[in-house]
Formats: sequence, structure tokens, C-alpha cells
Amino acid sequence: MKFKNINEMKNIKEYKAKAKAAYNVGRLLSDGSTNAKTSKNDIKTFILYIAPYNQNNKGINLCPMASKGCAAACLFSAGRGKFSNVKQARINKANLYVNDKETFLNILGYEIQKEIYKAIKGSYKIAFRLNGTSDLDFIGMLKNKNIFDYSKTPSNVIFYDYTKILGKCIKYKGDKKYILTFSRSESNTKDWIKALEQNITTSVVFGNYIPKEYKGKKVIDGDKSDILMLYNKNTILGLKAKGDAKKDKSNFVINL
Repeated sequence: MKFKNINEMKNIKEYKAKAKAAYNVGRLLSDGSTNAKTSKNDIKTFILYIAPYNQNNKGINLCPMASKGCAAACLFSAGRGKFSNVKQARINKANLYVNDKETFLNILGYEIQKEIYKAIKGSYKIAFRLNGTSDLDFIGMLKNKNIFDYSKTPSNVIFYDYTKILGKCIKYKGDKKYILTFSRSESNTKDWIKALEQNITTSVVFGNYIPKEYKGKKVIDGDKSDILMLYNKNTILGLKAKGDAKKDKSNFVINL
């Protein structure tokens, strides 16, 4: 894809200055090498972390299908998310999104294109996970706002996410640029079964151990890498309970 010069993107300096001054937000995307799971990826990865659920100053739910168990066990509290400064930085990003979506999306589009330029120049593959701790259709928003059309990106670029929104999985099913995995929770069994029936890759959080098979599907140890969904279609990605999920009593975590 031939992008316009990213340094000439309309008002990008103003957008960045506004985000910093009003919400203390600098960079949106994080280098995946700083995350315990994405650091295992064999593709250079960038991930977007914003405060999930309703942890923003407008109380808007950024994970619209989150169950109580999911909200309580969210990875927002795992890894570096345990540190107060990291949590606050993610809350700041969420506040920017809910209060000034235009600024947020323009900065996000700019950062994505900037990393793609680097990947093209360096001749390496690159992956983006835009919902590290949220469940929004950033791909659709960026495309609809004419900020970034992921469908025209080079072959060395891939986007992927976990979601609890079955409709989003169906919308992007078969899309080779945006790979989605449906996440099972204690309250979305019907949608999860539908996903299994439609041969959509799903994920399940297990407590005691990760089995080799579950509900008639092969189970892959999803903790070995964050991008196994790219290589293992129509399977279940088994994830071990982490952070507050270890205390789950809601059946969000399955103990066999």
C-alpha cells in the first residue's frame, strides 16, 4: 500500500499535543516485547492497552460483552498491569478515547502507519493487537473515518484480537488481514457454542491444567505465544488463569 507521508497527516502534531496536555497520553501502542506473552511471538508485535470495562471518567463500557467473571479476572490486573503507574496510563488512554475519539483514532492510525513503514523498510513481519484489554472494533472505526484502511496493507502485516462479540467474529470471518478468536466466559455459552459450530477459533481459560481436547476440539496451549490463532484455525486456545482470575468463583475459569 502506498501511504501518504505520515509526517504530513492532517493535524497529527495538534492531535498529539492535545492528547498530552488534556489526558497525559503520549504513545498509544506498546512494544510487544515488554509483555510476557507477546514477547514470545515470532512476529514483531504492537499492542494497545486501555483500561477495560467501565474504568474511565464517563463510565462507558469498553468491553460491551464482558461478564462479571471476565471483568473481575481481566488481564488489566496481570503482569505490568499490577503497577499503579501502568494502570493510570491505561486509564488515561481510555479517558482520551471516550472523550475525544477523533484525536485517539488519528493518533492510533498514525502510529500504525509509522510502524508499517519501519517494517517495510526493515523487511520484517509485523502484527498489531488493538484490543489488549478492551473489545472494540478499532479496525472498523479507522476504516470508516478514512484514517487507515487495513485491507490495503502489505502482506507482511497482520492484525489479530480476542473478542466476546460473536457478531464481530462473523463480520471478519475469512478475512486474512484481521484474525479474531472468540473468548468463552461464564455467561456466553450459547454464543460460544455457535462459534464452535461455525468453526471459529475460540479461547477458554482453564484453572488446573490445559487439556489436549475439549468439547470435541483440539486444544492448543495459547500461553506459548499470543499469535497461535494465526496458525491454528478451528481449535480452542487454552489459557491458564492469571492475575485475579486465579480467585475466580463464577465459572469464568474452567477447572477440570
